[in-house]
Amino acid sequence: MIKTLLKSVREYKKDSILAPLFMIGEVAMEVLIPFYMAKLINNGIEAQNMEYIVKIGVFLAILCIISLSCGVLSGKYAASAASGFSKNLRKDMYYNIQKFSFNNIDKFSTSSIITRLTTDVTNIQNAYQMIIRVAVRSPVMLFSSFSMAFYLNPKLSIIFLVAIIILGISLYIIIKNVYPIFQKIFKVYDKLNSVVQENLYGIRVVKSYVREDFEESKFKEVATDLFEKYVKTEKIVAFTNPLMNLVIYGALIGLAWFSAKYIIQGDMQTGELTTLITYSTQILISLMMLSMILVMLVMSKASAERIVEILKEETDIKNNNMAKTEVKSGDVSFRDVSFSYTNDKNKCCLIDINLDIKEGETVGIIGATGSSKSTLVQLIPRLYDTLSGTVYVGGEDVKNYDLEALRESVAMVLQKNTLFSGTIKENLRWGNESATDEEMERVCKLACAHDFIQEFENKYDTHIEQGGTNVSGGQRQRLCIARALLKKPKILILDDSTSAVDTKTDALIREAFKNEIPNTTKIIIAQRVSSIQHADKIIVMEEGKIDAIGTHQQLLKDNEIYMDIYRLQQKGGNENA
Repeated sequence: MIKTLLKSVREYKKDSILAPLFMIGEVAMEVLIPFYMAKLINNGIEAQNMEYIVKIGVFLAILCIISLSCGVLSGKYAASAASGFSKNLRKDMYYNIQKFSFNNIDKFSTSSIITRLTTDVTNIQNAYQMIIRVAVRSPVMLFSSFSMAFYLNPKLSIIFLVAIIILGISLYIIIKNVYPIFQKIFKVYDKLNSVVQENLYGIRVVKSYVREDFEESKFKEVATDLFEKYVKTEKIVAFTNPLMNLVIYGALIGLAWFSAKYIIQGDMQTGELTTLITYSTQILISLMMLSMILVMLVMSKASAERIVEILKEETDIKNNNMAKTEVKSGDVSFRDVSFSYTNDKNKCCLIDINLDIKEGETVGIIGATGSSKSTLVQLIPRLYDTLSGTVYVGGEDVKNYDLEALRESVAMVLQKNTLFSGTIKENLRWGNESATDEEMERVCKLACAHDFIQEFENKYDTHIEQGGTNVSGGQRQRLCIARALLKKPKILILDDSTSAVDTKTDALIREAFKNEIPNTTKIIIAQRVSSIQHADKIIVMEEGKIDAIGTHQQLLKDNEIYMDIYRLQQKGGNENA
């Protein structure tokens, strides 16, 4: 795990090394200062030797300046290293997520990925900064101060050794009980993000159904669960402070008691007592800082494990060594294809699919909800891989293509039409970064989007909100179709992507496709028979299987499922009329 994380340090290795080195320099100065203070008291002040006082005083001032400089530089390099490390971690995670197949994305929920990219990385950033500064300072200070105390008075240093042992055992017990709770806390964070994200994304639905109270209760339930778990951890961690105080004051009382006895007996000088008190403070503060670090590391360990899961996740869809970079045609074939989202052959949602589509054909797909229409077409650009069987595009197994080349040749307009924040032009150029204004206008006319764009004040420079919330569903669908057409694909897949447009506009779009892109293979998933009745052939799906293939007229004669759908829709149309 640590090895995986440290790969993201990269260009910040130098800062990560300099920060602890300067910290060691600061600690060295802080340990030397009390030692020479004792000499100043014993050999200067008590001996009334002014020359010695000035000499040691100047030397102490130099030590203080060096200590201050080392502390400032250590802080500077630690902040740079930790911030850079977290930047690289987010970058590495995000880039790896871009390689994920749909199957990999399904494994991690969206809210969980967001938590890992934000809260978890922040925890690691804080922990890393503490590791290269405080985690270096505390043990070095502890060891150095204890060594100097032992050098000055071996008997009294036993007090510190006892304090270290008591605190060490106590912290181990506390950490052992806290870690499992932190693991649960981050799962609750995922759930909290999911609730918030879902609410904001569907805020219009929430308001239209007056479900604000229900959403508030959902949020309150998760937030309360998070609160209770944090309180539980804090109750355990809270034992650290009183325990620290007990040990610190106990050690100081013991030190004062025995040192006073030694001074009265003449076995110890006042300067040594002052120095030992300083060293005792340094030792005990180091112990307190170590306890804070250990709690932080426990919390960050849970975050680290979640981050490493993302970094180590490998996409299950990869290019092979001989990947082809050219798709010759828009021919599509399925041979004995079965597919399962769980990779369980007993839970297949596509079963023994055999299908041939020729380049330039318009193919309609219809069937009941849940009949795996969308799943079928998602296998063409390898958004998922088959469980068994083979999908061919241009006469070649899709697994033999370079993924980018394959997906450049296949344009999909999915059921959930997504537009991104930016202008209409910027959204359209997702299809072709170098598209000219004329090319964009042409595809928008094909998709029946040009007219409503002209009604906007800023035309093609109109700003689109995230998700396309400031345009209607039909407008959003037409913009997404135009974006897909701008790719000039060999295969165009429309997954129920004209459901929000009226039948007249739907017909105009289909007519434009027929006349303007005759050589592009067009696969249209639809709920309305009118959207596909003029297709070269229609595929009727039922429970993951192809029930029938034929033209509109053939299916009306021979296929019961198609006849039922057509009859119900005609009946509904007559009633509406």
